[in-house]
Amino acid sequence: MSYTKALYSSRCWVDGKLQAATIFIENDKISDVVLGKPNQTDKNLLDYGQLVIMPGAIDAHVHINEPGRTEWEGFETATKAAAAGGITTLIDMPLNSSPVTVNASAFKQKIESGTASKLYVNIGLYGGLVPDNFNELEDLINCGVMGIKCFLTHSGIDDFPNIGKKELEVAMPLIAKYRIPMLAHCEITDSPADTPEHSDPRSYQQYLASRPKRWENEAVKLMVDLCEKHNCPTHIVHVASAEALKYIADGKEKGLSLTAETCPHYIYFHAEAIPDSNTLYKCAPPIREKANNQQLKAAFTTGVLDFLASDHSPAPPDLKELDSGNLMKAWGGISSLQYLLSASWTSLKDELTLEAFIPLLTEKPAHYLSIQNQKGFLKKGMDADLTIWSPEESFVISKALNLHKHKISPYTGENLSGRVLATYVNGTEVFNEKILDQPAGKWLLKDHSN
Repeated sequence: MSYTKALYSSRCWVDGKLQAATIFIENDKISDVVLGKPNQTDKNLLDYGQLVIMPGAIDAHVHINEPGRTEWEGFETATKAAAAGGITTLIDMPLNSSPVTVNASAFKQKIESGTASKLYVNIGLYGGLVPDNFNELEDLINCGVMGIKCFLTHSGIDDFPNIGKKELEVAMPLIAKYRIPMLAHCEITDSPADTPEHSDPRSYQQYLASRPKRWENEAVKLMVDLCEKHNCPTHIVHVASAEALKYIADGKEKGLSLTAETCPHYIYFHAEAIPDSNTLYKCAPPIREKANNQQLKAAFTTGVLDFLASDHSPAPPDLKELDSGNLMKAWGGISSLQYLLSASWTSLKDELTLEAFIPLLTEKPAHYLSIQNQKGFLKKGMDADLTIWSPEESFVISKALNLHKHKISPYTGENLSGRVLATYVNGTEVFNEKILDQPAGKWLLKDHSN
């Protein structure tokens, strides 16, 4: 057997269960997986004892912002933070970079800005659907995007305007031809006259009321209906309203090509415990009540929700209105890429076994992205992306450990379970309790020629 290193643990995620196994790596691939531990002494064997070795976590919903808004976050800081959190592959949204990724030219600018020296993990890209780019959509798809993202309400930046049913009716048949997902931010807002008023911009309860569940419910129902009509793979991002789960469940019962995610902040935090004036918790849709979020957790046991994603959406302190505490003006986004695995496990460890949890960050997002022949499994021939972590070990989030551009996150000070000890990307160790100077990430482009 040819290999350059071998990793052993009594808890490797192999063939759908945790078992003693040795993962052999040659260059950037897994060259073999053998159950048990080799008898012979091997200087290249790394014994991780009882730590969990699993495929590298995949985060299918991230905002990196480079080029154009690198002062918010950039490829280098985002991918270092990802590696520290056990993530080996992430997929970047078409906003909030500038230019937004809505045509082939913007796609190429993004690729050019993400030089190899900045990439500590693998990155794929989504394209965007906006009101005036339909004629450029096919060229954009053929650049290698992993899917097409749209907003059904204002996105937060004017250069990525929202669309409606009219644009979806035109675009979804084209997207269906390529069998990539149409991703939707699902909120359909009322007319201004019907929008709930808010007298105190620092009140979290008033912010919560300003984006009611019905906005999300109606949008999810629309996307499920269009998924069925056009036979277009459809993905509902960051599900926050538990009331919307019934529409997703109905669509899945019909056998539709329909997937859905939620984020750790929707199941770790809850509205009753969020203080007024703390804009670090602001996101859209908003973090809802504890009873609602408990239903989101339960949706993983039934398969209505498919996987977890961070929806990392960072911003500088001034845009988060940290000083004013104005929730209505603050940028809506949670800085959380580094904590996807740990916050998710902490939230779900009383609901799911470890065996049920691991696929939510590995094989299920790999299948959704149609990269299951490369990533998401520990198998011979797969990319050597691995995460080594201790589900039992807890740690306190500190600013000193935060590798993002801005050290502001609602997770700061939280005690999370699931400490990442090491991360391998394409066979190279990029994190071992600290970031190593080994940017081993690659661009992940989808081949649409078949």
